[in-house]
Amino acid sequence: MNKILKEYRLLILLVLATSIGCETKPENYPDPKDNPDSPLMLEGDWFNDPHKIAFDKLPRVPREHIVINDVTEHDGVNQHNYLIHYDGRFWAMWSDGPAIEDRVGQVVKYAVSDDGVKWSAPNLMTPYPPGSEPDSPHYNTRTVEGFRWIARGFWVYNDQLLALVSLDEAAGFFGESLELRAFRWNKESQSWEDYKQVHDNAINNFPPKKLPTGEWLMSRRTYDYKDRGVDFLVGGKEAIDQWESFPVLGTASELSAEEPMWWTLPDGKSLMALFRDNNRSGYLYRSFSIDNGRTWNQPVRTNFPDARSKLHGLQMSNGKYVLVNNSHFEHRKWLTLSVSDDGMVFDKMFFLVEGDRDGVDYPHVMEHDGYLYVTHSGGHGGRKQSVEIQRVRISDLDNLEMTEAFQN
Repeated sequence: MNKILKEYRLLILLVLATSIGCETKPENYPDPKDNPDSPLMLEGDWFNDPHKIAFDKLPRVPREHIVINDVTEHDGVNQHNYLIHYDGRFWAMWSDGPAIEDRVGQVVKYAVSDDGVKWSAPNLMTPYPPGSEPDSPHYNTRTVEGFRWIARGFWVYNDQLLALVSLDEAAGFFGESLELRAFRWNKESQSWEDYKQVHDNAINNFPPKKLPTGEWLMSRRTYDYKDRGVDFLVGGKEAIDQWESFPVLGTASELSAEEPMWWTLPDGKSLMALFRDNNRSGYLYRSFSIDNGRTWNQPVRTNFPDARSKLHGLQMSNGKYVLVNNSHFEHRKWLTLSVSDDGMVFDKMFFLVEGDRDGVDYPHVMEHDGYLYVTHSGGHGGRKQSVEIQRVRISDLDNLEMTEAFQN
């Protein structure tokens, strides 16, 4: 009798779990294998149209505002911001150039902090590019005669702190000599040294992350990516310069794909990538991989709004996912922080920070000790002239409730 009752209870629990799971998933819910073409990425009764969200009505994230560096007085540019916590310290790196982004003579700088709040003065990570010093006739111009460094993120590889940077001619995007290089932190000299080439004809968007196989994965754009589209690099397991390149079909046709990011879904094996759309649809595109980045379904336009700008996010230690982007489809005035339980569909969107005109963009998110650190470019008039951080207590996100955000 007890055995029958026990089996009956288990059956009831199974039926309840199944019915609850079915009730919580809207129609046409995405699935990496069975429904990769679903456009659903944002859902909730707090909005009607993703392009008509009233951002001033979104719940506001409690935050601490920190400025790492500001070059407004020198009419410089600071962008491509990245963070990491390594060896007991916070590290930030960014591209630092003259006047306008990515001109001849742009370098990469870094700063450190013990607490993530008070930061050191900036120092050079890279030297000036070859033949592109401030006394060069090509400095602060766009020409194939001069070069630029672009910050590409920190990477801890075999317990070594590496900083990835790209180097190419500073005429357009990108020069034919494009390469991705690694600088290595030398603890003895307390300085950065040019270590080795990671990949030729490549610029990543964010540093590599580990796959379930132990391999590393990062995105790749070639100098002619506007014609050939975006690739993903898989490898790095044996050496930092050993990679295989796999294309994402469709990224050069239907959309003009830029600056992709990816994460692993809760099943521990499926991957999801997001792309900004330079064809100005005002929405993010999404693609899935179920074979560790070797193949991807053709990217599908989602219903998640985006201003054609860089975006970033991660899976937090509590299992939830956060995505930070410029989610007004027309400009980069606001950054929002959205939350998802499964990394595929987001049901919460919070107001994070407002910039001056288009002056807040290029986010990168890091989690450490109960906080999210969201670094981004700032500055007056959308000039990308400062490196800033919004520090958010993760527990505060659980206390925010969605309210109606309809436009009047």
